[in-house]
Amino acid sequence: MERTSKNDKISTGEIEVVADKIEILGKCKKVLPFEINSNQEVREDLRLEYRFLDLRNETLHNNILLRSKILKTLRDKMDELGFTEIQTPILANSSPEGARDYLVPSRINPGEFYALPQAPQQFKQLLMIAGFNKYYQIAPCFRDEDPRADRAPGEFYQLDFEMSFATQEDVFKIIEEVIPHTFKKFTNWNVEEGPFVRISYREAMEKYGIDKPDLRNPLIIQDVTKVFENSDFNAFKGKTVKAIVVPNAATQGRKFFDKMGEFAISDEVGAKGLAWTKWEETGEVTGGIAKFITAEMKQKLETEYQVKNNSAIFFISDELEKAQKIAGLVRIELGKKLNLIEKGVYKFCFIVDFPMYELSDEGTIDFSHNPFSMPQGGLEALETKNPLEILAYQYDLVCNGYEMASGAVRNHNPETMVKAFEIAGYSEEDVKNRFGALYNAFQYGTPPHAGAAPGVDRMVMLIADSQNIREIIAFPKNKKARDLLMHAPSVVSEQQLKDVHIELKQKGQV
Repeated sequence: MERTSKNDKISTGEIEVVADKIEILGKCKKVLPFEINSNQEVREDLRLEYRFLDLRNETLHNNILLRSKILKTLRDKMDELGFTEIQTPILANSSPEGARDYLVPSRINPGEFYALPQAPQQFKQLLMIAGFNKYYQIAPCFRDEDPRADRAPGEFYQLDFEMSFATQEDVFKIIEEVIPHTFKKFTNWNVEEGPFVRISYREAMEKYGIDKPDLRNPLIIQDVTKVFENSDFNAFKGKTVKAIVVPNAATQGRKFFDKMGEFAISDEVGAKGLAWTKWEETGEVTGGIAKFITAEMKQKLETEYQVKNNSAIFFISDELEKAQKIAGLVRIELGKKLNLIEKGVYKFCFIVDFPMYELSDEGTIDFSHNPFSMPQGGLEALETKNPLEILAYQYDLVCNGYEMASGAVRNHNPETMVKAFEIAGYSEEDVKNRFGALYNAFQYGTPPHAGAAPGVDRMVMLIADSQNIREIIAFPKNKKARDLLMHAPSVVSEQQLKDVHIELKQKGQV
């Protein structure tokens, strides 16, 4: 039979099929809730309810295939580097690791609970003591946290790895080997290679107002408190004053500055206001708080803070930590609105020297990062220094404004471990009860060890150039942490509750 039609726009456009018989293997009994592979706008909750149909959409389908290939590449690379893949338990013990645990009641042991692991932290340290010198796994982690666009609610996966007799630099070398290799394989963007830039936590907060800075954004936050220490501008008096100098922005109209002000006082940011002024092409200072900029201040800003003609400056004043946070959010928004973010590139950095402790909202001393980390200075630092001044061998890998990995040199000394937890309000008995296996294992000769855990979900999201982590997970939960396809969480039967020794009471019931 001669070919009657041809379509060179599709891969099968030159193939003709003559059907003698048609057999329908699976009938579509209902009208589709939305069109597949169309430009139709579909509510995300509807897509999640019919995820088995949504996964037929080409972009989403390809994202899941990409995820599979990335996981294989990670495993192949870790195998090549001599790491051993070992699975650790899902039913574990409750551990204070920065988020709420998911608890699982025990039927066999009434009144007692397992916890789903926030990370395989204790197990991987036990594996180091057991003599497995280089461990890894694609580990499921469970944390009862609120969802975000870059964080899946409830569960996520990370490339968890640990090495004995390793330093912080050894861990960095592994990350700098594995991450660029993986990114380069699946993207045509420019991928920065190691060694990655290292930025201390304090420097990150000062220059970027956040501990996961997007280095594609060229704007830097500067502290100009001294310039305005004798200012007549009441909003600056007695406050930390941060400034963001934006080159070539003096041409922006008043509407732009008003919009930035609205952004700053939004609930998301929480500023009391956003001061600004312009350095015109002529060098004249105009607009906003120009009348409060004296000739002496103008000279200081130009000579010490590199303010040039045709620039705009935004000022944030508040208590130090709040000023840093607000300035960080304003910096990000300016980068977006002015299209300053460098395109087609992955920029990495390590954030290092995190504080070991921080003050909680109640004013007590708490761990700021990972409670199993080695303090810089060891036991002596814990015994002699102000806890809020102690730094830890903790580090994060950041890519394009996303925290992509977290890790630490681990505390392997039992005396140091007990003291570290004592400062955070735990007695030695608490440590024995909550971390008994680790505490006991530390008595039998523990090698120094260190590791990290790059987040698989965020890695795939970045490589896929997706803005939503749910777009790279086959069966995600929605913004309210509900699985709309499987209807979870859900009410269970009275008998199921009895089996695990749980009785539910109505609200208000004693």
